[in-house]
Amino acid sequence: MSTDETRLAVRIAKIAKSYGPTVALDSVSIDLRPGEVHALLGENGAGKSTLVKILSGVVKPDSGSMSILGSPYTPHGIVDARTQGVATAFQELSLLPNLSIAENLMLPKMPRGMLGLASHRSAMAAAGRILSDYGLAHFDPDTPVGVLSLSDCQRLEIVRAFTHAAKLLILDEPTAALADVEWLFELVRRQKTLQTAILYISHRLGEVRTLCSRATILRNGRSIGTVELSGASDENIFEMMVGRSARETINALPKTGEAAPVALGVKGLSGGILSDVSFDVRQGEIVGIAALEGQGQRDLFRTLIGLAKARGGSVEIDGVRAQISSPGAALHFGNGLAYLPEDRKSEGILAGLTTASNMVLPIISRVGRSGIVWPAGERRAARETAAVVDLQERYLHFKIDELSGGNQQKALLARVIMTGARTLLLFDPTRGVDVGTKQSIYEAIRKFAADGGSVLFYSSELPELVHLAHRCIVLYGGRIFAEYQGDAIDEQTIVGALIGHARGAKTGVAA
Repeated sequence: MSTDETRLAVRIAKIAKSYGPTVALDSVSIDLRPGEVHALLGENGAGKSTLVKILSGVVKPDSGSMSILGSPYTPHGIVDARTQGVATAFQELSLLPNLSIAENLMLPKMPRGMLGLASHRSAMAAAGRILSDYGLAHFDPDTPVGVLSLSDCQRLEIVRAFTHAAKLLILDEPTAALADVEWLFELVRRQKTLQTAILYISHRLGEVRTLCSRATILRNGRSIGTVELSGASDENIFEMMVGRSARETINALPKTGEAAPVALGVKGLSGGILSDVSFDVRQGEIVGIAALEGQGQRDLFRTLIGLAKARGGSVEIDGVRAQISSPGAALHFGNGLAYLPEDRKSEGILAGLTTASNMVLPIISRVGRSGIVWPAGERRAARETAAVVDLQERYLHFKIDELSGGNQQKALLARVIMTGARTLLLFDPTRGVDVGTKQSIYEAIRKFAADGGSVLFYSSELPELVHLAHRCIVLYGGRIFAEYQGDAIDEQTIVGALIGHARGAKTGVAA
């Protein structure tokens, strides 16, 4: 064993993995130093998820080797990886929703009482200490995980990984659903002082530059290179990721006339923390919702689609008052509303089914004959819309849970478009996807609007709101605080409105 190897926290050497004819990883090599935060970058489908699964013990590589602090590392599962000091906060959360916060933190080794049985009291106490240590003392350890928001589940997933990661911590898109990123950054800085190596996967180059010193870029399953971030421009990194120079992901938006018919009319809507919310979305228009965590954006979308009951107000579709009690009712009223949910794992995909089967679910009665649906028929029906969202046809045969997160998101957007609804409600449609996939999603949304469809979307990313929305509505405390249109939509203005200070607002409390 060389002296250089013993100085490394982690060595990944020529790792390869294939699924039948599909090569997921091809001779990937990465070195991590003790106390280093090392970024892993690449488009969706580049192999990042497969490498994370191999390091976490979920998947075995076909060839290659791994070592930690100079000793061979061959995990036989997630639990075995944790016992060897390797833990992962997965992008697709691995929490058990029917168990409590404490049980999720403690498993698989629950504290034991005097008789050797699992002790609920000891588990509560231990979980309380952990939560307090990580700035989450306000969490009740006895709370079922299933009632937590996605952002709180993300925090819990992260905390669980930190508590087991003595040697290697893997953070897979940790801020994709996180409201307070500075909370995470502080934990990462603290963990660095313990000499833990941290592999950080993110599509947000700003936070990568804040935390990481080096980055390894994957493309088409290969490690293209490792760069010192201080000496690499965003343009350099983008070109390494996609094999071409960066280009604008959003072109100039076509203008929409104020005389266009109203597709979705919301009047005095109240429900959850929403209070007296009113706005319109016209045909051919893309309207963005901006809000900090917990300002009513989820209540708005869930109420509009029939997943939550309104206390007051009304919703009109194409000028007709709609009584919406479920997503199915929303879809079949007039020209219809269709919804892309926030969490694709728990609310979107049906794991175990093919991508084509997932895409055609809303129109399955139109696909089959005599009550029988054949895979070939599903693929024929899905093929055209797959092209609209830039989803490769070969993925239609795959089980959807075998796809990267970005390709899953494309499939779910295609499913929403395939419903035939003329108004789409999209909740954070590019959460956790790479720049190339974002471009594909943006182009599909813009094409839908150009064809006369209407889009209402929420985004946690300000540049997305600036470049994609004809109008931007800011929610604050459950109310419309401000509204901006056209050139008035810029990041500085939106940030001000998000914290309760509006300049040049067209409508709302601040007007």
